[in-house]
Amino acid sequence: KEISLPFGNKTKSADLTIMTRQLATMVNSGMTILRALYILETQTENKALAQTLGEVRKDVEAGIALSDALERHPKTFNQLFTAMTRAGETGGMLDQALLRIADQLESADSLRRQVKSAMAYPIVVLSFSVAVFVALLVWLVPVFEGVFKTFGGELPAITRLTVSMSNGVKSYWYIVIALAIVAWVGFKKWRETEQGRASFDRFKLRIPMKVGEIVQKVALARWSRTLSGLIKAGVPLMQAIEITGKTSGNWVVENAMNAVVEIVRAGGTIAEPLKNSPVFPGMVTHMVSVGEDTGALDTMLTKIAEFYEDQVAAAVKQLTSILEPIMIIVVGAMVGFIVVSMYMPMFKVYESIK
Repeated sequence: KEISLPFGNKTKSADLTIMTRQLATMVNSGMTILRALYILETQTENKALAQTLGEVRKDVEAGIALSDALERHPKTFNQLFTAMTRAGETGGMLDQALLRIADQLESADSLRRQVKSAMAYPIVVLSFSVAVFVALLVWLVPVFEGVFKTFGGELPAITRLTVSMSNGVKSYWYIVIALAIVAWVGFKKWRETEQGRASFDRFKLRIPMKVGEIVQKVALARWSRTLSGLIKAGVPLMQAIEITGKTSGNWVVENAMNAVVEIVRAGGTIAEPLKNSPVFPGMVTHMVSVGEDTGALDTMLTKIAEFYEDQVAAAVKQLTSILEPIMIIVVGAMVGFIVVSMYMPMFKVYESIK
């Protein structure tokens, strides 16, 4: 699968992580950037990434700094990647900066896999349920409809509804598919707008059955891990805060970081504006405040990230245990609806015969 977070790329996370670690190892061994890029370009199996590395190598050959060359390819290397690379170049610790980037990628990918594993079960079961439901409407209901016509009389309301649904799906299936596609495309376009993104991200935090809780914990883990990594890499604090907001993946966190930028620019602390954001619990703001007071902000942020990454793993297990019985009920209800609606007329005929 392809990912778009946290580095905004469309290259497989594993390929990008391996490439970054290999580049760090080559730089640490004393190899020149140009030689390292050439080797990576020729041995990288991912064609898109290899092509991008080739363009980066040509830019570096022309005398452009590595971070500036990476910045020209935002779909593969976003602000977080380039900022940490630039800080490593400036401080003469490029290999360490690249290793931190690889660690960052692995942590984000681990979070993504945990959430994906939690959602895989309900998505598969729900898709199967819808497929069975549609199959019953298309093939089973028409058979019963023919039998019902021989009975005469008025059918129960639930049976008439099921027959109407069956006729609608059979006769206007192309309209149903078209409406589904239009609805999905419309939703994606709406979500890309500022208002749509803000509304949807706030909604995700309020989803019941542990889903909203997981969304919040993932956002907090990503936020703290990103800010910690940038500070450790030597990125200036203001720039680190701005980048963290833009790469957070959640509008609520991004909005909170915009407030942090204004307060810090005016001489305030990071913890102060975080208290006004609903997504940041008291424990987080307290630990950030202690980190600022003791000069160990990056260490505190790392501890927050580790805590919430563990919390995500626990919450995912709880969500799976909650969803299993709910999915069974949903499947039973969908199939049961068809069965009951088809057999009710038969019960009426049986009663009339008695």
